[in-house]
Amino acid sequence: MLNEFDRRLLRHWQADPSLPPSELAARVGCSSAQVSRRMARLRDKSVVTAVETEINWVALGYSVEVSLRITLDKTVPGAFDDFIVKAREVPQVLEIQTFLGRVDLRLKVIARDMADYRKTYRSRILGLPHIADVEALMHVVRTKSDDGLPL
Repeated sequence: MLNEFDRRLLRHWQADPSLPPSELAARVGCSSAQVSRRMARLRDKSVVTAVETEINWVALGYSVEVSLRITLDKTVPGAFDDFIVKAREVPQVLEIQTFLGRVDLRLKVIARDMADYRKTYRSRILGLPHIADVEALMHVVRTKSDDGLPL
């Protein structure tokens, strides 16, 4: 589906989504019109679904990140759906992932400090439905964070 031109374009585009078509064209060696057409085609085919703004939540005062591994009471019909609906309502939950295996879900939770995390954990997380077990992993340092694909 992708040719070498598309791969070059995507490599530069994912590295810096703010680049205008004219700059992308200079980097991939073609005209702005060609790049604009390819960008539109990649969007139309859902290869590129969004160009996002990434907010540095640490710069906004959130210094604590915790990964919560959640095991649900799977004897309850609809436990996953009920839990996910309610977990989405917690503003400090930035990410929800579901798994097959012993752990059912992982929540990425942020807080301003440990007191703020404790408050969120006790008042919001523990109140989520159908929790059978929770394991907390405190984030210490991010050694790699790369959402880019190896094109």
